[in-house]
Amino acid sequence: MSEKEEPDFTGEDTSDDNSRPGKWLIRVNNEKQPSLTERIVNRLSRLSWHTPFYALRLRGRPPLRLMAVPKDPFSGSEEAGTLIRNGEIHFFHEKIKLDQPLFPVAGVSPEFTDYLHSFMWLRDLAAAGNRQEVTRVAERLTRDWLDAHAEQIDDKAWQPDIWGKRILFWGAYAPLILSSTDLVYRSKLLNSLARGGRHLTRSADKVPNGLSRVIAWMGLVAATLLLPDEKTYLQRQEQGLLKALNRSLFEDGGIISRTPYDQLELIEYSAMLLAVYHARDMQPNTMITRIMARAVRALLGVTLGDGGLVSFQGGVPVDHARVNAAIYAAGIRSRPLSRAREWGYQRLSHGQTTLVIDTAPPPVTHRAGMASASTLAFEMSDGPDRLIVNCGGLLGSDLDQGNNNEALPPELSTLLRATAAHSTLVLQDSNSTAIMEDGSLGRGVSEVELDRHEGQTGSLLEASHDGYMRRFGFIHRRKLTLSANGWELRGEDILLPAGRRRASEMPFTLRFHLAPWVEVTNTADGLGALLRIERGALWQFRCRGGKLGCEPSLWIDPTGWPRLTNQITISGMTPAGGCNIAWVLKRAG
Repeated sequence: MSEKEEPDFTGEDTSDDNSRPGKWLIRVNNEKQPSLTERIVNRLSRLSWHTPFYALRLRGRPPLRLMAVPKDPFSGSEEAGTLIRNGEIHFFHEKIKLDQPLFPVAGVSPEFTDYLHSFMWLRDLAAAGNRQEVTRVAERLTRDWLDAHAEQIDDKAWQPDIWGKRILFWGAYAPLILSSTDLVYRSKLLNSLARGGRHLTRSADKVPNGLSRVIAWMGLVAATLLLPDEKTYLQRQEQGLLKALNRSLFEDGGIISRTPYDQLELIEYSAMLLAVYHARDMQPNTMITRIMARAVRALLGVTLGDGGLVSFQGGVPVDHARVNAAIYAAGIRSRPLSRAREWGYQRLSHGQTTLVIDTAPPPVTHRAGMASASTLAFEMSDGPDRLIVNCGGLLGSDLDQGNNNEALPPELSTLLRATAAHSTLVLQDSNSTAIMEDGSLGRGVSEVELDRHEGQTGSLLEASHDGYMRRFGFIHRRKLTLSANGWELRGEDILLPAGRRRASEMPFTLRFHLAPWVEVTNTADGLGALLRIERGALWQFRCRGGKLGCEPSLWIDPTGWPRLTNQITISGMTPAGGCNIAWVLKRAG
């Protein structure tokens, strides 16, 4: 690669984010994690659900009606709803027949079980037309749930976040499940909703910080708004939701799981709660609204040029239609968050080129078995076309749902969490943060040092992590320079000796996973490649400091299915004194 004079980055930082240019240090955040005492108390609380005393605490005056019927801001699938009308509920590649009582659920994955208990399927059923037939099916399935779980508290059916979702969907689709002339059935359903609200009053704060706790509190606030005589508790419940948001989101609005898919779901359920407020002709607490505005901005910050999400921390690249629908439903207009410290994603965008880089340690708390060793990985798009990607994850996809398709091996989940499944450097064929056999994260990246500047000639980002320092004696530093017109991305990946452990010679591989529609052609000198986007632009890739190669890869697409693709690799041996791998991507037309 030819040498080139470094751009001048001394210009004033014109970023719209409230972050000063210069170095930041991002460490593993333990502040929002429950203590051992809190975990013990929460566990004992869950065990108490099955006692007669707890059942007595859920008693109260049965409500006679709902105070309002909110409108679901999202549309369901007519095709999925028609299948339900015809006697089958499908969940990606699982299905269950409705020729017998639906509840209690048996023989399906935990994710499918959650889906059924949440009543999220009412959204699709409502889209299937023929109101009379839809109502009949909805009432029958709701009766099944009431017969199995209305009085008997079950750990899965009465899980706080599931109750939160159920209240939101029962409220939005009350015309389907509460239009019966059977007064006994109506009374039982309304009483169950009220008991669910009382259950959340005692359990929502016992859920671990994150999306599940927030959804539980959203359901409790919705129940308070929908049920008679509950409005007097609204201020208290809003304060509980505010506390849950503060403990589950970083200051910059990103969720603590650091998963873009979780961030999207947070916005979607917030929009459903907002619809409940609108149905009551009320406004939510202004502090809640401000936090959600920051959350929307953080969500926009992890989108690429096609408007879809990046694939980090287990999530799939949800397409722009769903992202746009969530933003529209939330009613918040915002610009993308480009500089996120705690949320951990940096966004570079010039011309038609957009990059999103993971510049933080993996999350401490996360949905079980989904946190990934992706520090310093990036994704890149040219306009609406993705160019550099990560392999993706299973969260929000059919692969996450435990289906029995033999073509999808169970070990795929662990492989997708590995550093090698991301567009970054891998040392000694090891993860930058260890992934343990039980799915938890071990030792690795504990802090990231970040330096970013904006100038008239473009953007400069330099970051380093200590994930390989304790095991191998090296720090990985990555430098990315994006030109002002977006036509050139220069990168350097450096291995520097550091720490107490004495470094030794060892292999490295720098990986650039490509989108499936990118065709790769190696140049004759073996130091470069041409990347042609199908019906799009041509990019030239050049490198020095290692051997260029091309290997098979895969990409989990927005529908959750793996697609075969390729990856560019730069491999070599680093001496004990470290090494420098330089590369450049230039748009050729």
